[in-house]
Amino acid sequence: MAHVLQVENGVGQMVRSSLYVGDLHPSVNELQLFQLFSQMGPLISVRVCRDLSSGRSLGYGYVNFSNPQDASRALNVMNFRVVNGKPIRIMYSNRDPSIRKSGIGNIFIKNLDKGIDCKALHETFSNFGNILSCKIATDVWGQSKGYGFVQFEIEEAAQCVVEKLNGMLFNDKQVFIGPFVRKEKRKFNNVYVKNFSRSLNEDDLSNIFGEYGSITSVVVMRDEKGKSKGFGFVNFEDADDASRAVDGVNGKKFDEKEWYVGKAQKKCVGQQLYYGAMIPPQPRFGFGFGYNQQLLRARTRLVQQNGQPPLMQPQMSSGCLGSGLGNSTAEQQRRLVGNKLYPLVEQLEQKNAPKVTGMLLEMDHTQLLHLLNSPHALKAKVAEAIDVLRNDNLLVS
Repeated sequence: MAHVLQVENGVGQMVRSSLYVGDLHPSVNELQLFQLFSQMGPLISVRVCRDLSSGRSLGYGYVNFSNPQDASRALNVMNFRVVNGKPIRIMYSNRDPSIRKSGIGNIFIKNLDKGIDCKALHETFSNFGNILSCKIATDVWGQSKGYGFVQFEIEEAAQCVVEKLNGMLFNDKQVFIGPFVRKEKRKFNNVYVKNFSRSLNEDDLSNIFGEYGSITSVVVMRDEKGKSKGFGFVNFEDADDASRAVDGVNGKKFDEKEWYVGKAQKKCVGQQLYYGAMIPPQPRFGFGFGYNQQLLRARTRLVQQNGQPPLMQPQMSSGCLGSGLGNSTAEQQRRLVGNKLYPLVEQLEQKNAPKVTGMLLEMDHTQLLHLLNSPHALKAKVAEAIDVLRNDNLLVS
């Protein structure tokens, strides 16, 4: 058994002998894990989890020890050990999802120096209590995105970290540390409105929603002829006002039509990708890239583009692009760079251009601008992306 209940002095304690092993390189198999962990003690079973249809590794597995003490030693000795070129991440296996989903003891850290890895983060926070999970978000190249998550066994340890370390300097960078908030509980400013009369315009929406608070922008989504599609977005200055607007207007009838009003979600519309961020449609050009988290589960989150190549590429110099990015939202920046990058990638790798372009868009904007101005650097990065796809059997030949 992976878990047994041990009674000592009349108190029940859970003794754990099953380990979760994550961040596995796709080439790691059961035999290699067995050889690695059997050095710590007798094993009951070893399993690498795989995709049912393709048989590819999903990048994680489980190791079950006969003795809980051996499992504990393996966790302490082998966590973050490099296996086939990648540091593995080990924690006790917990089959009860309520603990993971509760958010208890879970903190979020951002503005991390990109040289800080999981091991360094674990060592920094382990002084405050027992850590159940520690992870730094990485891009398709395995580079840190500058933020991560740590879950402690008890909430008090997490609160202590927030109180003592929030705002401190890590590698000369001031970090933010706070309680992790699940997506569905996060506050929002952008409100999605649909099923309204196509005769309504932005002024009408402003008048209806303005009673709930200060509005920063309103957009009615329109087709290529400029006609309303019957849905749009309202952006509030204050998140509480946005929440009140949803409660107050959702389900109400205007012009015999019942409105739906809710938190703006990332949503594909035709070939455009909207995030409720007040981005007007651009019917003549613009290329939407969306996240497909199933595509490279064994290695990374691979961005896969949504739709067909753009109908028309806007012509702009790198200088024009750079100045345009400075005045754009994050999603507009991404679309501008994607429009410029895609045809360059297509010249180097036509069949896999959609996947490769999406992967490149995970990089920082400064790095992307460098690629746009350096054919040599772009060629090298495209080659790296092709290697990733080839290793995971995702290359279109």
